[in-house]
Parts: sequence; structure tokens; C-alpha cells
Amino acid sequence: MTDHDALTATRDAYDAVAPTYAELFRDTLRNSPLDRAMLAAFAEAVRAGGDGPVADLGCGPGHVTAHLAESGLTASGVDASPAMIELARAAYPALRFDVGSMAALEIADGALGGILSRWSVIHTPPSELPAVLAEFQRVLTSGGHLLLGFWGSEDAFRPTQVFDHAVAPAYRWWPDHLAAMLRERGLDEVARMVREPQPADRRQFQEIHLLVRKG
Repeated sequence: MTDHDALTATRDAYDAVAPTYAELFRDTLRNSPLDRAMLAAFAEAVRAGGDGPVADLGCGPGHVTAHLAESGLTASGVDASPAMIELARAAYPALRFDVGSMAALEIADGALGGILSRWSVIHTPPSELPAVLAEFQRVLTSGGHLLLGFWGSEDAFRPTQVFDHAVAPAYRWWPDHLAAMLRERGLDEVARMVREPQPADRRQFQEIHLLVRKG
């Protein structure tokens, strides 16, 4: 499958499940204090860096974009799935949501004070991820922050691992490998949160948040 085919397949798969997905994940932050803490740290870092606009890339139905806006950030969302964007616009009409690709953002160079990419790069094939990270670097202003969420691989010798995601093919990443890829593009690690899987979790994977800053 080519990278373009992978993007199309992922978009179509999320279009098909958009209403169910929105209902399942609408209130997930309520019971995720560690996630809320990382989002709060991200928001504070953005404000300290000049309080520029923030894009939630892979925003889905928009609930996390709305959380960022409620924290005082100027937040908007981008997602490849038109059905997800339609739901986000209906739920949060005061916010801007656009259909788009993380690999080719319709955002000017250096326009953003922050990027949130929360469990969105997991569907990006490894061969395509460098282009996505380069786009993140391009649209961030100097001193801007990126908060990247993903599931971690447990094998340093296999930096990416495919896993059976419920919606579309997905990948786990060895955190140090992904941090090095970001560093090569001028995005330096500021902080890292690792949440160990809990017995009730459907996936027994580490959840990783990397907070990085553009030099």
C-alpha cells in the first residue's frame, strides 16, 4: 500500500465511524488527569512563548480543540476526515475546523505558537513520518511548542511496530527514536510523560507524550 493509499484508507475508515467515535471519546479527558496535566503544561508553554495560535492536527470531533480553547488558547483543528470535521463544526461552532493533511498543511511558515498532535501520527506510515515532522517544524514559530501523543514500542531494536487498531492500520514508536527524529528537525525535547498501561486498559501499551520546542 502506498502512503497516499494509506491516507485515503485512514480517512475513509474514520468517515465511516465518525458518529460512534465522537460519542465514545467526547468525555475521555474527564477521567484522564495526566492527559489534562500535559495539555495544561503545553498551554502554559505556548503562552510563555508568545501566545500564538495553536492547531490541533488530527483533531477528530474537536473535543480536545475545545479544551485548548477553554484553557485560553486561540485554537483551531485540522483533520483528514470530512465527517469528523462536520461533527466538530456542529459541536463547536465558535471554533475553526478544516479538512486537511498533516503532510501538506495550508498554514503559513512560522504561523503557529503551538501544535497538538495527539494520537494522529500513529496512522502515518514510517516512510511518510519525516515529511509530517518537517511540516510541523515549518509551521511553528521560533520558540513554538509541539505536544505529540502516541503509543510506545517496547523494543529499541524495532523502532516502529504495526498493531491492530480498531479503525485503521497504526504504528507504535520507540520514544527515543521519535525524539531523535524530532531533534534532527530542530525540535528539541522539553519534557516527556510515560503512562504505564493499567489492567483495565484495552491496549497494554505505554502512552507517551513528548513536549518539544522549536529552536
